[in-house]
Amino acid sequence: MDRKAQSEVWGTLDRATLDRIVREGPQPVFATISGAHLYGFASPDSDVDLRGAFVTPARDVLGLQPPSETQSVESSVGGIQLDFVAHDIRKFARMMIQHNGYVLEQLYSPLVVFTGPDHEELCKIGRGCVTRSVFRHYRGFAHGRRRLLSEPGATVKHLLYAYRVYLSGIHTLRSGDIEANVLVLNDESRLSQIDDLVARKKEGAEKMALGDGEVEAHNKHLDALEAQLEEAHQRSILPEEPTSRRELEDFVVRVRLKSLET
Repeated sequence: MDRKAQSEVWGTLDRATLDRIVREGPQPVFATISGAHLYGFASPDSDVDLRGAFVTPARDVLGLQPPSETQSVESSVGGIQLDFVAHDIRKFARMMIQHNGYVLEQLYSPLVVFTGPDHEELCKIGRGCVTRSVFRHYRGFAHGRRRLLSEPGATVKHLLYAYRVYLSGIHTLRSGDIEANVLVLNDESRLSQIDDLVARKKEGAEKMALGDGEVEAHNKHLDALEAQLEEAHQRSILPEEPTSRRELEDFVVRVRLKSLET
């Protein structure tokens, strides 16, 4: 996602308000924008998907009542619906070592609302959590979107999500890098239909319906991407399992113990 695209997103969002909301909860490690704004096809009525990780104070973790590992806030910011979901750093780290492409996309999102030294360190450790097994995440996500496409009321958004997750999975397995923006990904794939779909989504509404016969026309392209995803998995030189698990565990312990000092 280049700087111009990032600037366009921030031109539509109140970054200061988002930062304030993040700081109202437990001590954040990071907070970033995910969803359609990150993926490159936000329409005027798209929700703002704010995601991140926080540190539950050690005293709360050691107390009688186990604290919630997930914090959720739904509100309206400047007339736009906000969905803020953040996980305690231990839960977030567990998902990182479970080949979860979704949380890795959140970690490496360039649309940063809150950051700091702990976020920077987590990003370095996270490189060792990018594995061949993210294949299962992206393939499963794509299949879920394609099931939605087979149902009545399928939308341009559903179709773009299917393209996006295939392209993200292929890119990650081939390069070892995390990229979620469909326009950046399409610089490699050169699929003309994606530019058209993005334009329709950005100029229209969040639930813009697909026309008659569109799903069938696109299914052949999605089938080709599924084959490319399978091939990328077979050829990938990424490790099968995370290589930085020990460093990640040490990080979680350190940031938890640091909370005793505050």
